[in-house]
Amino acid sequence: MLTKVYGSAVFGVEATTITVEVNIDKGIGYHLVGLPDNAIKESNYRIAAALQNNGYKIPGKKITINMAPADLRKEGSAYDLTLALGILAASSQIQSEEIAKYIIMGELSLDGSLQPIKGALPIAIKAQEEGFVGFILPSQNAKEAAIVGDLKVYGVDNIKQVLEFFDKGTPLEETIIDTRAEFYKSLDFPEFDFSDVRGQESIKRCMEIAAAGGHNVILIGPPGAGKTMLAKRLPSILPPMTLHEALETTKIHSVVGKIKNMGLMNQRPFRSPHHTISDVALVGGGSYPQPGEISLSHNGVLFLDELPEFKRGVLEVLRQPLEDREVTISRARFTVTYPSSFMLVASMNPSPGGYFNDPDAPVTSSPAEMQRYLSKISGPLLDRIDIHIEVTPVPFEKLSEDRKGESSVDIRKRVTAGREIQTQRFEGLENVHYNAQMNTKQIREYCVLDEASKALLKNAMERLNLSARAYDRILKVARTIADLANEEKLDGNHIGEAIQYRSLDREGWLG
Repeated sequence: MLTKVYGSAVFGVEATTITVEVNIDKGIGYHLVGLPDNAIKESNYRIAAALQNNGYKIPGKKITINMAPADLRKEGSAYDLTLALGILAASSQIQSEEIAKYIIMGELSLDGSLQPIKGALPIAIKAQEEGFVGFILPSQNAKEAAIVGDLKVYGVDNIKQVLEFFDKGTPLEETIIDTRAEFYKSLDFPEFDFSDVRGQESIKRCMEIAAAGGHNVILIGPPGAGKTMLAKRLPSILPPMTLHEALETTKIHSVVGKIKNMGLMNQRPFRSPHHTISDVALVGGGSYPQPGEISLSHNGVLFLDELPEFKRGVLEVLRQPLEDREVTISRARFTVTYPSSFMLVASMNPSPGGYFNDPDAPVTSSPAEMQRYLSKISGPLLDRIDIHIEVTPVPFEKLSEDRKGESSVDIRKRVTAGREIQTQRFEGLENVHYNAQMNTKQIREYCVLDEASKALLKNAMERLNLSARAYDRILKVARTIADLANEEKLDGNHIGEAIQYRSLDREGWLG
């Protein structure tokens, strides 16, 4: 007897429906075809034990299973439940004509309980698009899949519940999520808040400018100055995610299995990989491509602590995603694309000894050592960082103050207002949503300087020995400073403040 059941495979952040055809005939054997990987090939042992422990069995006949399309590589253990139901239906151990109306996924334990799967959200989106009635999956993934409307989602704990649902009509409990309510829940309560930061008012101002214009940032300061603490609070002042951004971000995290019992992500991600990370782990890829840290940072912040300690090759792979805001991974048989629109925040010591710009500490590194240390950051990567902030230690008097600083919620109101101005300015332009994304033509159009501002910028570049690459970055940052002040024209105050944020372009840093 031939039976068809349906599962799904995830490639990139999109799902493809897989038809599992099970044919049982005279003879003995178990044949699984359709490019399954080893985890799927081993499924017959898990299925046999799970069925045995729940009063069913694999029939002693010739079982042929085809996973179509047969030229598409399938991977992972999430097809256990799909295969098991196909075998039982084909051997007439369960009777159901409804089974083909559902996408069914889940990894089986030997006792029949179900383990969570990866990619539940993109699978649910594809199931809804293709007109399936429902999606049956492990209960740990039910909230995540239930974000999708017009699709019945049933979270189950054991294969027995699924068998009784199809064979005896025993109802399953549908998981229902109010997507908008889930999205707005805890939207205004970030985990880290700028009110906890003592002193560092000028640094907080820089972070506000960076958040408002979407500018990449590098923090330069000695150990213990508060670089990591400040970076962790940056997502709390970014504009709240839109519902579209939340769905996009949740899809990526779903693919790598990071949304267990969470539902919709409504806080911007903050990723902080260790400096020993490989280029594949950072950018994504592998034999079976998976999103890397830069895609997991999509719509959020990627924080690279101690930037010069990262391998040069790892840092260089950042250049294309920073420019194109997506990652394309090509293999012989397929190509996948992951979105990667993120803010890069990096930190570093000013010298190998760590105390070059600390007025109270002796300089212990020679000029040659400093040059060797700083040259680990390539010019093309630095070209993509608009703001350089020098962070100095906070004096005891500031640390011991009882007065709290301005809260992230208050700062975010100004940031959001600045972003709204930019949204209106760039309306109708493709791939330009905030100031950091402007190209040279748009800079010339939206960052017009009067004669006094031109003279100030020229004087600063000559006296401070600023590099040519600093010119456009200063104009972009100045445009954001003006937007925060709700001023249409740039003036000397905007240019003067923006000039302060190019430390690494000055003579004595990177030359």
